[in-house]
Amino acid sequence: MRVLLCPDKFAGTLEAPEVAAAVAAGWREVDDAGELLIRPLADGGPGFVTVLAGALDGRRVTVPTVDPLGRPVTGEILLTADGTGYLESAQACGLHLLAAAERDPKATTSYGLGALVAAAVEHGARTVVVGLGGSSTNDGGAGLFAALGATPLDDAGRALPYGGAALAAVAALDGTPRLRDATLVAATDVDNPLLGLHGASNVYGPQKGADRADVLLLDAALERWAAVLEKDLPGCPPGLGGLPGGGAAGGLGAAILALGGRCESGIGLVSRAIGLDAALDDCDLVITGEGSFDHQSLRGKVVAGVAGAARDRGVPCVVLAGRVSTGRREAASAGVTEAYSLVEHFGGEERGGLAAAMGRPAEGLRALGARLARQWSR
Repeated sequence: MRVLLCPDKFAGTLEAPEVAAAVAAGWREVDDAGELLIRPLADGGPGFVTVLAGALDGRRVTVPTVDPLGRPVTGEILLTADGTGYLESAQACGLHLLAAAERDPKATTSYGLGALVAAAVEHGARTVVVGLGGSSTNDGGAGLFAALGATPLDDAGRALPYGGAALAAVAALDGTPRLRDATLVAATDVDNPLLGLHGASNVYGPQKGADRADVLLLDAALERWAAVLEKDLPGCPPGLGGLPGGGAAGGLGAAILALGGRCESGIGLVSRAIGLDAALDDCDLVITGEGSFDHQSLRGKVVAGVAGAARDRGVPCVVLAGRVSTGRREAASAGVTEAYSLVEHFGGEERGGLAAAMGRPAEGLRALGARLARQWSR
């Protein structure tokens, strides 16, 4: 039996390699003769650098930076021999870096990501690939620009404070971003534009702490910011506010596009790096998973990509998740053969299953791995 283990992270509990290791340990308790191909996955969100570091020949460099409220944190850059630097926005802008009461996209900044980009350039990266996802910011990359040496100003020529709300007063950009001709790539599977009903503020702002009034303020502020970038930044593409991918990570996608960069599929980039297609071609069963298997999972996330690829090859695909809320028919149409929930494994929500799933995820995944081995390897 050749089994491909290619899960995403379980947000808030385990990184993707830890998920794969737990499932593999459970499988081997039952079947130690089967061949397990372990290929942890990520899109552009948290875990992007960790997963790539396990697949690419490179060195990881620890870099000091700041969190969305300006407090010191550390980030990592993965530098490869071809001159590419990989980093992820969540290490500096991540929602997980803030307590619930601190989440306010009117105030949070992407300055820390700019510091990571600058460090990658200083370490010699000619291409900087930025994983976008899991952010707490909605400042359209204004903080990133400031960290790179291009300061947003108001009508009086004063530097703006950090945060998305301050962009309601932006009038000009002072200075040129210091990138030393490095090319930027946004790794994201979000195609939302920066502005409008499907833009960064409307779609993702509420997840970051914005109420309806905040959303309207932030969208108007980003509209003004996009106009300034088109006016003051040479090479900024016209119609920035409507470009696909511009709304990723609170408008960081638009910032990268404004700097002459491009958007690429995060899961596609990672899949190529780890050789996912070859592994799918050579397996009898696929096991993937994520923290919550819900209606969003089948719309561009890791699980959807894996299940669809398995279906196209006629290979069964099992999903393991902390919680499962996707209907069987919908899941089956996407290529999912079976789905198992840690919450249900631990007795359901009414019996404390949610707390157990959050507190003992590795234990539960190991048990589910053993269960799958009993079902599929004999």
